[in-house]
Amino acid sequence: MQENNSVNVGEHTGLGKVEIAPEVIEVIAGIAASEVEGIAAMQGNFATGVVEAFGKKSHKKGVKVELSDDNIVIDLFVKLKFGVSIPEVAQKAQTNIRQTLKTMTALDIAEINIHVVGIEMNKSESN
Repeated sequence: MQENNSVNVGEHTGLGKVEIAPEVIEVIAGIAASEVEGIAAMQGNFATGVVEAFGKKSHKKGVKVELSDDNIVIDLFVKLKFGVSIPEVAQKAQTNIRQTLKTMTALDIAEINIHVVGIEMNKSESN
């Protein structure tokens, strides 16, 4: 039998139920994080690198969602731009992800953990 990893949303209204797959939460969190000024890139794995090599953007790259009984924990793996305030950018990312997920899914997130895995230097322009 297949394991159900979806998150139930809302109250049962007699019309049916609404479930959100963890992959949807990953995509929403990834897009919300990429909107934050100071985040240079999301850290993906080999598979997302191969997918992007073929021209397809992976919006869930660098996002891991863990579902437990009543908790949702999000881990975000990012590279920041050189010179930014790491705590400030991390807090903005956490706030934007939390607000975006609350607006789109009505879910309360227990934790949003930001893992800074690198700093991206400004690319010098050659004239």
